[in-house]
Amino acid sequence: MNQQPPKNVWRDWLVNNRFTIAMINLLLFFLVIFVFNKISFVLNPFWAFFNAIFPPLLLAGLQYYLMNPVVDFLQKRWHVPRTVTITILFVLFVLLLVWLLNWIVPIVQQQLQSLIKNWPRYWRDAQATIQHAAHDPHLQYMHKDFNKAISQVRKAFANYDMGSAMSSINSAVSVVTMTFMTLLTAPFVLFFMLKDGHQLRPAIAKFAPARFQASFSKLLGDINQAVAQYVRGQLIVAFWVAVMFGVGYSLIGQSYAILLAVIAGLCNLIPYFGTFIAMIPSLVLAIMNSPMMLVKVLIVFAIEQTLEGRVISPLVMGNKMKMHPVTTILILIGASAVAGLWGVIFAIPVYAVIKIIVQRVFNYYQRVSSFYQGPIVAEPERKPKKDD
Repeated sequence: MNQQPPKNVWRDWLVNNRFTIAMINLLLFFLVIFVFNKISFVLNPFWAFFNAIFPPLLLAGLQYYLMNPVVDFLQKRWHVPRTVTITILFVLFVLLLVWLLNWIVPIVQQQLQSLIKNWPRYWRDAQATIQHAAHDPHLQYMHKDFNKAISQVRKAFANYDMGSAMSSINSAVSVVTMTFMTLLTAPFVLFFMLKDGHQLRPAIAKFAPARFQASFSKLLGDINQAVAQYVRGQLIVAFWVAVMFGVGYSLIGQSYAILLAVIAGLCNLIPYFGTFIAMIPSLVLAIMNSPMMLVKVLIVFAIEQTLEGRVISPLVMGNKMKMHPVTTILILIGASAVAGLWGVIFAIPVYAVIKIIVQRVFNYYQRVSSFYQGPIVAEPERKPKKDD
């Protein structure tokens, strides 16, 4: 007769308990984060290195996701060498850039200079309008808060000393230097990403254990596909938003039409809220112009939102991200509080990557965990009573 081994609480609840092991690993994970936080000065050189290489990698990555489908299609369909396709795309991109520099940039620069020149007048008119509205008996309670806000703005300009000016100049020089280096190095990075980027996933997958290499390669492919769909979709939609606003503002005679259209296209990179943010300067300029111009701007905005929501976004983006609008809004609000503007721009693709990883890990845990295994026990049917 086999005798059952005595129960051991230490072995059953700690050593052989998966939940306990998972909690211990989680505790060790946060302990590692705590230790690295205490010795963060060791990582400062690595952080500086990352900040230096991130802008060219970001710019090259955006162009990679736009150009790589063309390179892959021509290679698979007509066996065109990747180097030939990349060279042709680079030539077309340079021609497009030259055309934009000779047409869009001078117009935007002229309108921006005009807006800066006339902004004091717009500011005085807006201040006079608000002051007049604040003296209204129905809005008397706002007068005190408005004067307080104006005094704070004046005090801020009064405290703007030479030290702040020199600091701003140094920051501007740093930005110009980083921009120049980014524009200089990004084409080289882009070329090799297009040429050898398809070999990156197998090379990374080799670092995983042999039995996980196939699933890990599939995970990398899903992440790459999700990011590519989002980046391509956002850039294409932003382009058409700029075109629609540029045509609409030009037709109604709105001041600084091209500049406002470019701002709308850039702000559209922020999901949901970008177009509304870009409408603020347009509405301010329309109010300073005439009430009829305000109505026309609102009509252009309504038409653009209808075309974007019913035609462009469904065709370009579809429902590929599979995110509920409430989830998207909450993520954007949280990301803006954590990382500001950059958090808002990168929140959705980062969330998509994390979602894919969590789903894969959870699916694996379902396959290996005894918690999700075993027969399904159905609830017993309730016998009807005589009173039912």
